[in-house]
Amino acid sequence: MACPLEQALAVMVTTFHKYSGKEGDKFKLSKAELKDLLNKELPIFGSKQMDEAEFKRLVNDLDHNKDSEVDFKEYVCFLACITMGFNDFFKDDPSKQHRRK
Repeated sequence: MACPLEQALAVMVTTFHKYSGKEGDKFKLSKAELKDLLNKELPIFGSKQMDEAEFKRLVNDLDHNKDSEVDFKEYVCFLACITMGFNDFFKDDPSKQHRRK
């Protein structure tokens, strides 16, 4: 059985491909695919939590090569930024952490 970190990496990859294959280039997320992924997989960051202008800014920030889609590298950079934000949140208040006993 895979270790938790290996499982987390597999989930990151499979989640990307679950949404990227719905339309257009199967190795990139269109704006609609990204919106769907955020709403279903990261509802705290989902586009339901932000207006259309904020979503466009997010896509623009993620789309480093400016091809109007989010490739795997851009997606992973986004997840890394979110993870760093979680780390900052939890390190400031250790009582918020969920630790195994």
